[in-house]
Amino acid sequence: MTQQPLRGVTSLRFNQDQSCFCCAMETGVRIYNVEPLMEKGHLVLIWDDAREGKDSKDKLVLEFTFTKPVLAVRMRHDKIVIVLRNRIYVYSFPDSPRKLFEFDTRDNPKGLCDLCPSLEKQLLVFPGHKCGSLQLVDLASTKPGTSSAPFTINAHQSDVACVSLNQPGTVVASASQKGTLIRLSDTQSKEKLVELRRGTDPATLYCINFSHDSSFLCASSDKGTVHIFALKDTRLNRRSALARVGKVGPMIGQYVDSQWSLASFTVPAESACICAFGRNTSKNVNSVIAICVDGTFHKYVFTPDGNCNREAFDVYLDICDDDDF
Repeated sequence: MTQQPLRGVTSLRFNQDQSCFCCAMETGVRIYNVEPLMEKGHLVLIWDDAREGKDSKDKLVLEFTFTKPVLAVRMRHDKIVIVLRNRIYVYSFPDSPRKLFEFDTRDNPKGLCDLCPSLEKQLLVFPGHKCGSLQLVDLASTKPGTSSAPFTINAHQSDVACVSLNQPGTVVASASQKGTLIRLSDTQSKEKLVELRRGTDPATLYCINFSHDSSFLCASSDKGTVHIFALKDTRLNRRSALARVGKVGPMIGQYVDSQWSLASFTVPAESACICAFGRNTSKNVNSVIAICVDGTFHKYVFTPDGNCNREAFDVYLDICDDDDF
């Protein structure tokens, strides 16, 4: 998220099973449990050693040093990925870390990258060298120190702005800088599975996330709207009224063929946010969590017919007093 920080929040990120989120602030890092919303404590295993005034009990567990700024870090149980603007490093983790892979990338100022958490699939995805493309690397089948033909998906015509893998690593979702469409592709066959339309006006997407069973997808943008799409049963998604007209021209046809969200809700447009799926309360009721940089927590429940209502609101930054941090 590139917005100016509000209340000192500089970055937000869910963990891989979306049960917790990390809030990076100008004064340090906080980790919260999502349901129920509560602070988990201030334990940080890897941090910037520029911080001062910490007690001696705080121990530096691991340190990586690079000559250029680190833009993103991704982790799974056995690997850690460090993203720089034009290069990605993969290390073994956590015992005796050693460099396994090094990949050159297209200019990547946002540090875009995602890593599959599945034990069965060690898939890494990041922007490819060609504009609008995605490069996928199976870390399990790629041998360290060797080069192989890149596995590339030509997803967009303009630069990729957001990318996400589902938990099994079988589907990748991405959006371009235009931010009107989200395209889903099969990571094995490279075929496009579905095209989802966020809207018609350009927007900056902050976050794309799959539900745990890949039945739904949510996305947030600088328009202040969180959109929810159905993936398992795409008939639940809304369609353009022009879809009932019949045959249309090629340009309009692209607009008609895409699917619109089955449900949506709004958060403050001036506040960037991330979104993820919460625990299911019943078979026909699902929930989406939105965490905003203004310190607010939003939980909405939705049903397959598109009904969407707010169930919870809180200010997570007020849960712990700053003097205790």
